Amino acid sequence: MFSHVVIFWTDPANPQAPDALVAGAKQYLAPIPGVLHFHIGKMVGSHRPVVDQSYQVALNLVFPDKKAQDDYQVHPEHLKFIEHCKKLWTKVTVYDFA
Repeated sequence: MFSHVVIFWTDPANPQAPDALVAGAKQYLAPIPGVLHFHIGKMVGSHRPVVDQSYQVALNLVFPDKKAQDDYQVHPEHLKFIEHCKKLWTKVTVYDFA
């Protein structure tokens, strides 16, 4: 298993950015071959101080292996997602682990 977690900070000048980003990911990323698990959602508040609440959207993808994730990175639909949705975020952080 290979996990690819992407944390997005959306443009605060665009209050619709989180919803648009979620919709864009569902449209472009979910159907890409090799994705075993797809989950995207908006940050959920927490009373626990250890929980980062500074971001707006998180994406969690699981692949069978790193090769499948590498193929995903260059897939035309992933590139379309970036092209169409990059205006929605101001910062992205990625966590990959196996």
